[in-house]
Amino acid sequence: MIRLHCCQSKLTRGWIILARMYSASETMKDLFDPQKKVCEIMISCPKLGLDTALDQSGIRVSPEIVEEVLKKFKTAGMLSYRFFEWAGKQRNYEHSIRAYHAMIESLAKIRQYKIMWDLVNSMRNKKLLNIETFCIIMREYASAQKVEEAIYTFNIMEKYGTPPNIAAFNGLLSTLCKSKNVVKAQEVFDNMKEQFCPDSKTYSIMIEGWGKYPNLPKAREIFREMAHMGCRPDIVTYGIMVDILCKAGRVDEAIAIVKEMDATGCRPTSFIYTVLIHTYGMENRIEDAVDTFLEMERNGVNPDVPVYNALISAFCNVNKLKNAYRVLNEMDQKGVTPNSRTCNIILNSLIKHGKTDEAFKVFRQMIKICEPDADTYTKMIKMFCGTGEFDMAHKVWKYMKLKQFVPSMHTFCVFINGLCAKGDVSKACVLMEEMIEKGMRPSRVTFEKLRQLLIKEGREDVLEFLNEKLNLLVKEPLCD
Repeated sequence: MIRLHCCQSKLTRGWIILARMYSASETMKDLFDPQKKVCEIMISCPKLGLDTALDQSGIRVSPEIVEEVLKKFKTAGMLSYRFFEWAGKQRNYEHSIRAYHAMIESLAKIRQYKIMWDLVNSMRNKKLLNIETFCIIMREYASAQKVEEAIYTFNIMEKYGTPPNIAAFNGLLSTLCKSKNVVKAQEVFDNMKEQFCPDSKTYSIMIEGWGKYPNLPKAREIFREMAHMGCRPDIVTYGIMVDILCKAGRVDEAIAIVKEMDATGCRPTSFIYTVLIHTYGMENRIEDAVDTFLEMERNGVNPDVPVYNALISAFCNVNKLKNAYRVLNEMDQKGVTPNSRTCNIILNSLIKHGKTDEAFKVFRQMIKICEPDADTYTKMIKMFCGTGEFDMAHKVWKYMKLKQFVPSMHTFCVFINGLCAKGDVSKACVLMEEMIEKGMRPSRVTFEKLRQLLIKEGREDVLEFLNEKLNLLVKEPLCD
């Protein structure tokens, strides 16, 4: 059961407890776990010396180990690729499709498109390509606002021996809509709907895309077209319509959709209840949020983590933290484990109201139950930088490394920005070098802040060194 103690204690004492707790959990099995050993080497070893360190470790990799390491280091950029390359050279080992996909996604996120397409060609030679491969590439291009490249990827699937089907068509539309290119998605839909017979998923994607644009009349038009074409809405379509209407402030119309579902024998899911509770929370209608939660339970729908998170968020929005903690206790009693999102919702509220000590206590309690994500660590580091407690920010950073969690580009930038604001140019440079070593490009804003500080202190030699490091990153080509 999660309880927050009222007594004040020194923050540093909390870190001692954390360190002891983590150390005590170490077992002999952990010490000889090859996956854990690989992670330790990757965290501690410079990118250029990684091959040698892995060779000397004597570790024998399996597809499962490689997949898990790549998943853990998905934000580590070129460091992940060096491990991927090393693993591919080991005896009696062949990369799985999942390993290729994880690496392709990781490379695309740091815009190393040439290497990404080299891997695609390698998969083609080994006859490993499938629809999902191209859907991943389309999604990453679209998220980087490279719309033409995403469409190009779809169009060359045939060339790579993987003819596009309705799943690929839906994948392209989905990536375009999610990257806020729904107008282009509509153009693709209109041009290709004769070639690929749209299904309920196709229409759901387009409805959701227009809903997020936002263009409610167009979303309604697609919903009507769906029925006109004889394609019956499913639970996903109804859920999307409820979500769109709620976001547009049309809660009463959303409730009407829910009643329509009941009439057709389509029972509302926990997702739909989550949307309603979240909407009421955003509108500070806390009583309606609670009533909806109780109605869901009466209808026999078991609350899951997203539902609880929506209810916690609703209480946080009206600054009723005690009620939010009661929900946490109920989750514990019902065996529903909070996730990082749960922690982040409460942290956001506490930090917003300047309750930094309590935020740190929540962080310490939650890490005993669930794994923090990049947002959790970033929030804590940003909070401590904002309060001038840089020693605590460093301790969060060290704890993150102790847990073998690879910082995201945003986490690096937040900490570097904080150090620049403090004027601690030396530590900012160390983090910048580490970031580049991991194959991550800093944002222009962050690099410019550090550049100005270095020039101000007359350290042009360090600036030149960092620029050279950046130039060593593989240049970004447009396509294959």
